[in-house]
Amino acid sequence: MTREIEKWLTTSAVAMILGVHDKTITRWANEGKLPCFRTLGGHHRFNEREIKALAARITHRPEGTPIV
Repeated sequence: MTREIEKWLTTSAVAMILGVHDKTITRWANEGKLPCFRTLGGHHRFNEREIKALAARITHRPEGTPIV
């Protein structure tokens, strides 16, 4: 049995994937809309698998449905 190593993304990487500004990602994280953890330096880190799943849901959402 092999364990998959978790990959963590920076705020700017998540912003590129979701097509929004870095500050939007920071705001969503601070509001609890995006799951993340904070580094010792105070930076947000996001689970790559969760962000890609969110991006897939956003891409296939019905017209007029809010992103988050």
